[in-house]
Amino acid sequence: MTLEDRYAPQLDKLAEVAVRVGLNLQPGQDLVLTAPVAALPLVRRVVAEAYRAGAGLVTPILGDEALMLARYRHAPDDSFDRAPGWLYEGMAKAFEGGAARMAVVGDDPMLLADEDPAKVARAGKANSMAYKPALEHIANFAINWSIASYPSPSWARRMFPDLPEDQAVDRLAQAIFAASRVDTSDPVAAWQAHNATLRARTEWLNEQRFAALHFTGPGTDLTVGLADGHEWQGGASVARNGVTCNPNIPTEEVFTTPHATRTEGHVRASKPLSHQGSLIENIEVRFKEGRITEARATRGEAVLQKLLDTDEGARRLGEVALVPHSSPISQSGLLFYNTLYDENAACHIALGQCYSQCFEGGDSLSPDEIAARGGNASLIHVDWMIGGAETDIDGLREDGTRVPVFRQGEWA
Repeated sequence: MTLEDRYAPQLDKLAEVAVRVGLNLQPGQDLVLTAPVAALPLVRRVVAEAYRAGAGLVTPILGDEALMLARYRHAPDDSFDRAPGWLYEGMAKAFEGGAARMAVVGDDPMLLADEDPAKVARAGKANSMAYKPALEHIANFAINWSIASYPSPSWARRMFPDLPEDQAVDRLAQAIFAASRVDTSDPVAAWQAHNATLRARTEWLNEQRFAALHFTGPGTDLTVGLADGHEWQGGASVARNGVTCNPNIPTEEVFTTPHATRTEGHVRASKPLSHQGSLIENIEVRFKEGRITEARATRGEAVLQKLLDTDEGARRLGEVALVPHSSPISQSGLLFYNTLYDENAACHIALGQCYSQCFEGGDSLSPDEIAARGGNASLIHVDWMIGGAETDIDGLREDGTRVPVFRQGEWA
């Protein structure tokens, strides 16, 4: 019996959540959808649900692990400095015309772990540069977009290497369905309640108007200055096109924009970072005037250094996010090797590009105005986890007053 046979009701619900909650796809709206071929059982359901919601045209773009590996093993060297800019320009044109964006993820997150890290880094940089016209519509929240995931066999084998494949897939499927809230009788109602909880947290943080957050924990004493006129977001948010959507399925975070020059101190990662097929473990960095001046890792340090050298903004923060240690993904005890999940297990920071939505009046700010308020710009946006059961966070007001925000990994 296939996964599709075993979990047809849950896949139906996940497609409904992806379209109705994640995207909130509008009647007549087009959709650009990317996914691995392994996720076709979910993709087919998403496409059908999108048309039931009134989609104008759904355009799926599929990838494949074997095709990706063929490039790394057989392509000439100069291939790794190229990317399909024509495709991304077309996606950007679709977004300019009002199309929504959905990504279904499910490939082995460590697929490229054994490939030449220099080629991986070059290909990643070329892709980031080419994708920038399309990414700007997402980073600026100009359109409604969302990410969901599918429990592919290769991802399951990566997470549960000691289990037979069927059992590994079952474990991953159950974890995804629980985190995505589709293991309930009414997942849409469950998401409405969850979004209300996240909204209450963002409203409290926005009332506080903190100038900075001070993180302390094992290996961490870090003060993250917040951008001028920053605004906290989380859960369901309104895109610039007026559509309320949930960009990430699942999500447990509330997040905002740090000031690019006001982070000081040192921080140690609380979980490994899976990036472009490499695992980076025990990251430790030091910030001075917002910039990483020292960085090391016990595994994958060369990959980390190449990431930091992407551009000037890669050494500065574009996001800070708060997630309680009691989040369902944290309590699962699983390492997903996938940032969509692992970032929702712990407080985290992101190197690189900021989100313009995390400013008061952000939908009307130009890039220069965002930069003037402290927003960072970069080709990358990479989240890594710094929180845990021993994390304390204080909010710092302009007058130096401290307000407890987290104690021992939980909301204070």
